[in-house]
Amino acid sequence: MGYAMSRLEIDAGCDYGEVIDGDSSGLRNEPVMDLDHEIAHLTKLRSRPNDFFLGQAGNGWRGAGVSTVKMLAGRESNRSGRGRFSSADCCHVLSRYLPVNGPWRVDKMNSCAYVSQFSDDGSLFVAGFQGRHIKVYNVDMGWKLQKDILTKSLRWTVTDTSLSPDQRYLVYSSMSPIVHIVNIESAATESHANVTEIHDGLDFSAGGNEDYAFGIFSVKFSTDGRELVAGSNDDSIYVYDLESNKLTLRISAHSCDVNTVCFADETSHLIYSGSDDNLCKVWDRRCFSAREQAAGVLTGHLEGITFLDSRRDGRYLISNGKDQTLKLWDIRKMSSNHNSNVNVRNFDWDYRWMGYPSQARNRRHPNDQSLATYRGHSVLRTLIRCYFSPEYSTGQKYLYTGSNDGCVYIYDLVSGAQLAKLEHHESTVRDCSWHPFYPMLVSSSWDGVIARWEFPGNGETQPPFRRRKSRRRQGH
Repeated sequence: MGYAMSRLEIDAGCDYGEVIDGDSSGLRNEPVMDLDHEIAHLTKLRSRPNDFFLGQAGNGWRGAGVSTVKMLAGRESNRSGRGRFSSADCCHVLSRYLPVNGPWRVDKMNSCAYVSQFSDDGSLFVAGFQGRHIKVYNVDMGWKLQKDILTKSLRWTVTDTSLSPDQRYLVYSSMSPIVHIVNIESAATESHANVTEIHDGLDFSAGGNEDYAFGIFSVKFSTDGRELVAGSNDDSIYVYDLESNKLTLRISAHSCDVNTVCFADETSHLIYSGSDDNLCKVWDRRCFSAREQAAGVLTGHLEGITFLDSRRDGRYLISNGKDQTLKLWDIRKMSSNHNSNVNVRNFDWDYRWMGYPSQARNRRHPNDQSLATYRGHSVLRTLIRCYFSPEYSTGQKYLYTGSNDGCVYIYDLVSGAQLAKLEHHESTVRDCSWHPFYPMLVSSSWDGVIARWEFPGNGETQPPFRRRKSRRRQGH
């Protein structure tokens, strides 16, 4: 079960990242690095309380020592003169409560859970299983099953799913060049491909050549919902235009499988990719037709990259690697040298069925361009995923990842401290997802279990979250 730690209550005199409440045995919650970079300062500013509250905390404040009770009392008495919390004040309070209590079982299937994600507003949760099923749960309705999708032409497993920004459509991929799209707003709960509902196929093969077969590992919607980007085992990146219903771009991107792709920000101009050639690459579509090469390369991983997550600011991203590390990157440090990768391995190893060699754990890439490296979790057997924590509730101050040991790990972005290790599953946790607004995290495992972790942890359904619309002062 998870550790009893329920609150990151940090006294004014304590180092940033130290856990005070609860059992922290076995956790490296002491700072393991001092990240002195712009992202560290931006992260702290996002969860830095108002100067009025800092004045109450005194000179000993080091990043998280302002009492939540005093902040609430100050807000109620309007001592700051604003009558409400700023977004940074909210982050400061909410980010101290990690979703580590529980877990409570959401569902249990007889096949491996491969992918799982909350929708952008947290009202829906999607879980994809190896046994052809994709389930969509309505979180606001007590995790009621809204859609049970039985996939079409599945090869091996559901490799990825993605919800459209308007949450009307879901796409799913497998080891096939055909990505299928489903309308999840239809009335029927059961969605059996081409029996009860139509699952339209989007052909990513060049020119619709049926003899050209490949599998898609990763697929994502653009922020405007008009395009899909995909990474495949033919070493390529694909962009599909949904409005014109055709493939618009194919990039021979890497020298090995492209395991993961994503758009860098809401503009969709930049694409990040990660591959088994150990490289992260940045692609700028605005100038690709002229250059036909990556805008830059990020080196540092010693083994293949399993997943990338963007901070959605067009600058920062994180990656999980088969070298058992999670890395933080700034694309402004990228190199234009495509030959900058070096082969430093002198042993035979396959992550799918072998443990990581002990002699390799302390290796470092001679040309490492990453800002920081986080260790402790296990990236074995499958393409395990990692993420930034939500912006609204945590200011993206944490990083979290699944692990082959059946746990979910939460790291402090700035200090590198391992703040939590959620133990429950009996097999690999391939994917996990943090609710965008509530202190709630859901893990999905190869044991078939979808598990929910919360704070405060009573297992009850939270009321639907509705963000308050800002009021604009009208001119007179």
